[in-house]
Amino acid sequence: MTDEHEHTVTTAPPVDWDAQAARFDAEPDHGLRDPEVRAAWAARLRSWLPRHPADVLDLGCGTGSLSLLAAGQGHRVTAVDLSPAMVERARAKLAGRPAEVLCGPAEAPPVGRLRFDVVLVRHVLWTLPDPARALRHWRELLRPHGRFVLVEGVWGTLHPVGIPAGRLTALLAPLAADVRVERLSGDPVLWGKEVTDERYAVVAAV
Repeated sequence: MTDEHEHTVTTAPPVDWDAQAARFDAEPDHGLRDPEVRAAWAARLRSWLPRHPADVLDLGCGTGSLSLLAAGQGHRVTAVDLSPAMVERARAKLAGRPAEVLCGPAEAPPVGRLRFDVVLVRHVLWTLPDPARALRHWRELLRPHGRFVLVEGVWGTLHPVGIPAGRLTALLAPLAADVRVERLSGDPVLWGKEVTDERYAVVAAV
């Protein structure tokens, strides 16, 4: 990814997520309704999250699909989304699980003094007006030896939107001691289709 390309990438246009909530899970990687797609995400999540039961903060959780996988793997989940409609669906999906779903902004989640072992974020950081500031705040929410698990990418060709891996790793450099990038574009099962744009996960220990 060249510096020139990175400078052309823009942030997300405003989206009415309440209006999107009813059809959000129709996307294969959102709803994880297909067993193969769900299994692929479950395997990735198992490799990214701690092996022991941990406290996971899922920011911008949408309808709670990743939260459900994490809870199913034995983790205690606090999920946060700005959209009341998304939160309603996430609460229904996570009913009976060791999980709490809160309504609030991802960049300033309403978790008070709680601290977590993992900050999990998928396709959210690139939508925020100040990603660096959000990352600094999230770092404060992590316990010692905690980790970021950030799934991001760049979408589109003529007018790409997103956050390239190079930019995200640079933002994390002062906050984390160990930053690992895992490329995801080459795994079509994750997305329910072949993709050619940049998709990746960053796992960063603090």
